[in-house]
Amino acid sequence: MVRLLSKTFRSVKIPNTNPNPSKSCPSSSSSTTQKTSQVRLCSRSWSVYLILSTNTPIKTYVGVTTDFSRRLKQHNGELKGGAKASRAGRPWVCACIIQGFKDQSEACEFESKWKKVSKKLPHKKANDDMPKHLDETSLLLLQKRQAALDRVKGLLDCGHLEIDWQLNPH
Repeated sequence: MVRLLSKTFRSVKIPNTNPNPSKSCPSSSSSTTQKTSQVRLCSRSWSVYLILSTNTPIKTYVGVTTDFSRRLKQHNGELKGGAKASRAGRPWVCACIIQGFKDQSEACEFESKWKKVSKKLPHKKANDDMPKHLDETSLLLLQKRQAALDRVKGLLDCGHLEIDWQLNPH
């Protein structure tokens, strides 16, 4: 009887036998051990993203992922797995996506710094107690996140990153 090492020794990982590594990760029909192993071997680049809610309460959310379109569908409730913090305010739209991170660690460090710097910045208030338009609230939130992003760029080496604003914060 021949038994796979990965069945006997769980720490042994099955090598990626996919002859075309440029294709996406294996489907969910793989065994758990194979899927875990092969997901690590997939060459998907990490991205940090900023999304904006389009319903009240208007707010922003910063996250990290290797598959932004899937992650946005999760936040919008189209797929399972969205963060609890993003349930209110659905649907969400992409405000900014940052690509080119070397690995997950670099992307997570960037995400953490962006969130931390954003929290430290003062809240910008609209002219009146309540803004006349939701667009004004959105603009203020995006401007705050952009100011925080500018500070993060001064703290970390971001020369290799591609920052793509989908919504204009000006």
